[in-house]
Amino acid sequence: MNPSHRHSSPPQAAAHHSHETNEGQLPVHFEYHNPEATTVCVAGSFNDWHPHAKALHPRGNGEWSKDTTLAPGTYEYCLVVDGRFLPDPNAAETVPNPFGGHNSLLKVHAACLTPAAPAAPTSSSKNTLKPKP
Repeated sequence: MNPSHRHSSPPQAAAHHSHETNEGQLPVHFEYHNPEATTVCVAGSFNDWHPHAKALHPRGNGEWSKDTTLAPGTYEYCLVVDGRFLPDPNAAETVPNPFGGHNSLLKVHAACLTPAAPAAPTSSSKNTLKPKP
């Protein structure tokens, strides 16, 4: 991670997941809203903190999104907005990081998902992980 990053309160971000895919991984959908952002990525323990490995795509009107897959587990992550590492402002749970800031937690669990019922909350984000439509 970038030891000089500063945390602020960026606009909304969220992560969602749905039904299990091949090889035990689950789809995860990241969303972020910030009309002033020029680049948005997500970096975390799931990608060795390399932000450009998971770049969000602009959808217009300040909306950004990224679909990916992750194995079940608990991950620390930050949003990287225009090069600045920021915790997810909607995360209900964060942990201190070694740089004096905080990382958000993302919990991905396959056991709570069934095709016939909505997923139970499985993230520490206020906008909990939910099945994609």
